[in-house]
Amino acid sequence: MSTIERGRPVVGTTPRTPVGRTSEVNTVATPAVQPSAARANAVVDGFESGKARGTATVAGVFTAPPGSKDKVYDGKLVGAGGQTFEPGTPLSDIPAFTPKNNPNATATVIYTNGMRTDLAKQTAELQALADTTGMRTIGIHNSTQGTVADLFQAVKDKLDKGTNPAVDTLADTVYNELKAGRDVHLVGYSQGGLITSRALSDVARRLRIEDGMTKEQVEQTMSKLNVETFAAAACTYPDGPNYVHYINNRDAVPTLFGLGGKGWSPADMLRHAGKGAQVHYFSEDTVFSGAHSLVGTYLNHRVPFEQARAGQF
Repeated sequence: MSTIERGRPVVGTTPRTPVGRTSEVNTVATPAVQPSAARANAVVDGFESGKARGTATVAGVFTAPPGSKDKVYDGKLVGAGGQTFEPGTPLSDIPAFTPKNNPNATATVIYTNGMRTDLAKQTAELQALADTTGMRTIGIHNSTQGTVADLFQAVKDKLDKGTNPAVDTLADTVYNELKAGRDVHLVGYSQGGLITSRALSDVARRLRIEDGMTKEQVEQTMSKLNVETFAAAACTYPDGPNYVHYINNRDAVPTLFGLGGKGWSPADMLRHAGKGAQVHYFSEDTVFSGAHSLVGTYLNHRVPFEQARAGQF
């Protein structure tokens, strides 16, 4: 089912500014916003930033009315300090979270959070992810409306039904970056992994339907994507991207609703981690003591991406 068939808007292919290179070494920078006059007529990776186009301030800044609930941030881009930006804002105009021990990091990750996570909690996760990976981080916010509403939305994501602003923002961002010839590094946690799976499937459909690519061409184009998932609730991923999936065998979310635990089961016939994916299984804690925690558990097992792709955990 295409984005058009689901009634979701089709965003044009106007290139956006870069997300940054995908590996943690030999990367190309995605510069943060620089206030100096030296940025006049500056070009970032071949694409002009907002200021280079003569815009004095970032047009996409989003300020919620006082007392707003978390839903107002649904699908918004999240920058350093929890600043939020409208979808489509040039990524170079969004100040990223930077590692505390490496403020001059160049590679950038786009992170989508899981259920029951408000903006403040995602902000903390983005900083923790930056500190762990040594990369800059920008968020796509998957808002929370409470456990029941979040579960209902996750079920619809599993069935690829209805709209989800976080899915739309992520799909549009990835599509436009790929069309511009740039690499992208994604991280999805829990429902954020499910959102990542759904968004990538949308991108694959758009490349095939709107751009007339063959299956092989789609996979080749999407090979510019590096994707890491932690405790993801998705059980299938489209071929093409370079995947690393982290699964705690004691965590019910990925073992029951995602790619499953270590060891074969009949449900594996319905699962697909993506061609050539690396899946890292470990066992830590219980469902009652942090088995599903991104910061407290999963990030402790994360290794540099290229090392993980080589199966060296």
